[in-house]
Amino acid sequence: MSVILDNATAPFDRLTPEEAESLRGAMDIAYFRPNETIVAEGAAPEGLYIVIKGCIEEREQGELVGLLGPKDFFDSRAVVQGVGVSGFTAREETLCALAPRADVLRLINSNPRFGAFFYSDISRKLEALAQKDESSQIESMMRARVRDLYLMPAAIIDSFQSIASAGRIMRDIDCNALLVRDGERTGIVTGMNLSKAVVLKGMTIEEPVKSLAQFDLVTVEPDDFVSQVLLLMTKYNKRRIVVKEGDLYVGILEDINVLSFFAGNSQLVVGRIDRASTLTELSAAARQIAEQVRPLRRQGVKFEVVAEIISDLNRRLFAKLFDLLCPPEMRDKACLIVMGSEGRGEQTIRTDQDNGLILSEPVDEAALNRFREQFSAALAEFGFPPCPGHVMVDNPLWSRTIAEYMSDFRSWTTTPDEQSSMNIAIFFDAEAVAGDASLLARAKKDLVEKIANERVCLARFAKAIEAFEPPIGLFNTLKTAEGEGDALDLKKGGIFPIVHGVRSLAIEQGLEETNTFKRLAKLAELGMIKEDFARDLARALDYLMTIRLDAQIDAAKSASLLKPATLTSMDRDLLRDSFQIVKQLRELVRRRFNLHMF
Repeated sequence: MSVILDNATAPFDRLTPEEAESLRGAMDIAYFRPNETIVAEGAAPEGLYIVIKGCIEEREQGELVGLLGPKDFFDSRAVVQGVGVSGFTAREETLCALAPRADVLRLINSNPRFGAFFYSDISRKLEALAQKDESSQIESMMRARVRDLYLMPAAIIDSFQSIASAGRIMRDIDCNALLVRDGERTGIVTGMNLSKAVVLKGMTIEEPVKSLAQFDLVTVEPDDFVSQVLLLMTKYNKRRIVVKEGDLYVGILEDINVLSFFAGNSQLVVGRIDRASTLTELSAAARQIAEQVRPLRRQGVKFEVVAEIISDLNRRLFAKLFDLLCPPEMRDKACLIVMGSEGRGEQTIRTDQDNGLILSEPVDEAALNRFREQFSAALAEFGFPPCPGHVMVDNPLWSRTIAEYMSDFRSWTTTPDEQSSMNIAIFFDAEAVAGDASLLARAKKDLVEKIANERVCLARFAKAIEAFEPPIGLFNTLKTAEGEGDALDLKKGGIFPIVHGVRSLAIEQGLEETNTFKRLAKLAELGMIKEDFARDLARALDYLMTIRLDAQIDAAKSASLLKPATLTSMDRDLLRDSFQIVKQLRELVRRRFNLHMF
């Protein structure tokens, strides 16, 4: 019996038309009554089931781990391995398409892209998904509308106003174009028009702008597609198009805004940061940084790239703030550092401040205190909340001379307590963003040398990897906490163990890299871990951070809790694979540092 097969849904979008038709012809329809068992736990499946209508419960050891609806499929792992872990039961009247196991296995073996969705190797699965995401990224951008783009303000001046007035308005609103009203018609004048009029044509700055304006405006509406804008700009040879909503002018769309939408408009933010000469101007740029994450993810940009862009923008912001506030007599004697996820370059959603200051020698106490207070207060005003642990410039413990830091390194490495280990982790992830970077390099070198001579301290430091168990059971089941609403904590169960396990290996080797992905690459290069395992760890970390980021964007908060029941069957499989990789890293760290002794 031939059934409908959705070629746009993973993994069937990887099939050729001939393969899809062949599979479609082999499939059959199955009907299940409410509460009827479709596949029992531990049973061998007949094939791959695709839900057409209804709802199916997925249970592991009796616990509900997911609800499957139309277009979901199960059980891909069991199809490959011949036996499943989960059980599947119809919650209501349900129709499923059944692709026979023999036919699915034949396609897995003959079509690597299709088979990647069934491999146990997480890297191959995620690589296949990444290729799909790149295609989707282009499609989503071409479906984007004008309202999704950054618009310059649609400021209007009268045609009799002077060139000087137009220049002042452009400066005040930080825009290079103005609309010009001349009776019933409206035109546009640019900063380049003003410059050429005065420099090349010898016009005075008191002459009216009417003679400089161009009145052949090309307009679009907010709901028009971006692709239409590109066509209009090309057709009429325009660098600027005016956006109207009815009779109201709502903005000016420049070609750079359209191009930056496809490449990300972070470069525009860089320019605004560099041009800022006051805290008010810098605050406006800071708000734009936070606005970069959503469009970047909407365009399908990978987490690692998003984090790199946002971290670079934040560091530019901090460096500019340092330049604006730091007393001249202190600048050559200070190094501004960022720590935590900001130091590792892995922060996207804005969290609390993690920064400090290293001084080459004592400075005027009053000037230092004034800088400390102003710097942290400005960041709070920019939207960076104070750190709960007070790891901030305005805390004298994280804003002092290099000699004082080095003195504390001795106590950190010889005192076996949680706070000392935390301080080591915080400082080892530090990155210099302004001032004399050699101060941080010297301090880190001293810390690494001290901890290298304290193997017990290093082992206690690494032991933090055991603070949280990966939320996965003996039979590859996802473990949720009832007290957390049947959710699991991505950060505690997956992200932190990878970050800290890699950090422990990195500090043992004295690596200079701070980013976890770069540390992994270096550890593999040194032969500390196998290349395949390093790649799997990087893929797992990127996946966990990506789904956490997407959940944060949807929830507009930084929570790490995730309900597996809300994921697709594919994502639950990838989540299990990721946590298995975490378990392997924990075991490697245990053996490396003899953690069984503690």
